[in-house]
Amino acid sequence: MVTKHIAPTLDDVARTAGVSRSTASRAINGGDRVSPEAQQAVDSAIVRLGYAPNRAARSLVTRRTDSIALVVPEPDARILTDPFLAGVVRGVSEGLGGTDLQLVLLLARQGERPGHLARYLTSGHVDGVIVASHHKDDNLEPELRSGSLPAIFVGRPFDAAGLHYVDVDNRAGARVATQRLIDRGCRSIATLTGPRDMTATLDRFDGWRQTLTRADLPTDAVADGDFTVEGGAAAMEQILAEHPDVDGVFAASDLMATGALQVLQAHGKRVPEDVAVVGFDALGAERTTPRLTTVLQPVVEMVAAATSSLLDMLAGEDVHPEPRIFIPRLVEGDSA
Repeated sequence: MVTKHIAPTLDDVARTAGVSRSTASRAINGGDRVSPEAQQAVDSAIVRLGYAPNRAARSLVTRRTDSIALVVPEPDARILTDPFLAGVVRGVSEGLGGTDLQLVLLLARQGERPGHLARYLTSGHVDGVIVASHHKDDNLEPELRSGSLPAIFVGRPFDAAGLHYVDVDNRAGARVATQRLIDRGCRSIATLTGPRDMTATLDRFDGWRQTLTRADLPTDAVADGDFTVEGGAAAMEQILAEHPDVDGVFAASDLMATGALQVLQAHGKRVPEDVAVVGFDALGAERTTPRLTTVLQPVVEMVAAATSSLLDMLAGEDVHPEPRIFIPRLVEGDSA
């Protein structure tokens, strides 16, 4: 005959700890109005009995889900191919180590109704949210600004008022990259941009344009991409067709720079002798041929800061409203 194991209950914990059921419940659900002695007794009883709280019942009491969302409004294929997005997912997951919080990953679906993600987030499914790679029409900024859900963005929001975020100084990074090309002697310097509905794209474009303007160099060699290898290749083809004298390229991501290098090679252009190339991210640049000169975006540190700030918010601590901005730096390679 097999004896069925009966899981210990809250009443068992209270009886073993020598406290009331309500005291045991409060101790398990956060220690509110519980003496240190009672808390220790309940903790010891939980260990002795092997008690596992009923998370569904606990959520009814605390109104907490013990989960946070990482929102990446991009197609799921991008998570698998974009080293920046992969780094964000890994960084948040590692940042939650040592906590009881679970990570919920929310991606954009093709044909999804506008505002669907925002409505999900503000309907009590998660305790907090980190948003990365957001676009202007995601409708996340106004919804998260007006609600009570703790939230932080990785990357500057379009309207940052009332929102927490961390970012790299994208304008400064683009200025460093473009100046590197100017110092090399390049005089026809193109840029391959990312999507124009993202603040990172706009800031990097501004940094490129400001630097060329100060150097009295033309700013008409522009081709839009999408932060992918394929998008960078298509943009590079456009630049070569419209500006055959191009001798320098600032690509707004390393993936686009990789596509540009492939196209330049196919056209018989030597890098850096004929065309110098600088990317942005420093994520996998060492795997290109030639090894890419790029701007370091410290994604691990950025995501760690964002996760830490969100945990502080969930703990009820005051989080400084000023954004945390990381300083980029040039990583020398062989392409410029």
